[in-house]
Amino acid sequence: MSAALLVRALRDPASVEVLDGAGWNRLLAAAKAERLIATLAWRIQGMQLPHGVKPILQDARMDAEREARQAMWEADRAAHALSAIGVPLIVLKGTAYAAAELVAGQGRFIGDLDILVPRAAMEAVERALMAAGWEWVKEDAYDDAYYRQWMHELPPMIHAERDRMIDVHHTILPLTARPKPDAAALLANAVSIGDGLWALSPEDRVIHAAAHMLADGDLQGGLRNLWDIHCLLRDIDRAALEGRAARHGLRAHVRQAQRLADALYDGGAALTPWDRIVRARLLARDGWGRETRKLLVFAFYLRSHWLRMPPLMLARHLWTKWRRGHRPR
Repeated sequence: MSAALLVRALRDPASVEVLDGAGWNRLLAAAKAERLIATLAWRIQGMQLPHGVKPILQDARMDAEREARQAMWEADRAAHALSAIGVPLIVLKGTAYAAAELVAGQGRFIGDLDILVPRAAMEAVERALMAAGWEWVKEDAYDDAYYRQWMHELPPMIHAERDRMIDVHHTILPLTARPKPDAAALLANAVSIGDGLWALSPEDRVIHAAAHMLADGDLQGGLRNLWDIHCLLRDIDRAALEGRAARHGLRAHVRQAQRLADALYDGGAALTPWDRIVRARLLARDGWGRETRKLLVFAFYLRSHWLRMPPLMLARHLWTKWRRGHRPR
């Protein structure tokens, strides 16, 4: 499996030196599919690489660096827009890693700008961003109402001139999800990372990454999310993390994320039967980087919705989306 080859290369960069041409094709295909190719480039710099591989990795690093610069500019513009209403900008995910110059940010591709603001300030934040040029992506009335009533964020917005999206969160999981993270604690423990930007505390960054991966999503891009967690765990007191995760109702998810990160990217860890099923989903790619185990992938897609909402709401939501033409990938 190409995904297993990618995991091995990230864990043990010297392993790439024995790859033949077919092995390199599998590795690069998986790295591109998982959006980890620039991270791979960082990890294996200094290794003996085939001549044809070097420009591919160099291009990937340049693309990631360009995205990081764009992300920093978007964060700066959003911070400027919110400064007028006195709301500090707490950046999440890749933008936070890049802004704080964390190892997790090395080679990380950054798409949307994700931010966290107090729920009480959402209306004011919405108006401030629209005044600064952001506008709605979704025009559908059902989607708009669904986001506002049940989700942990506003409907996505995009800047009219720069074509960059922003997701405005007031907590880290949907309101209908079973775990109920303490949003006030997330905000209270945020730390300044310079240039007018704030980020979650180190422990809360791990918890957010674990929640996004295991308590909310369908594991699309899971190897990248798990690599984030692996890197973020380096400077964490795990006892402090345990207590913090319990406060947010996410201790089981954080423990599982630690086991998986240690098993795949570190020295190994004992896995439960459920961990092994998750690992199988994470590694479900063939030699061309295409997803395999379609039934398992679909099961995790259904699970992601099951985690987000009660059964009757889930049935109504999926039926509504199906009628409107939405199909799972």
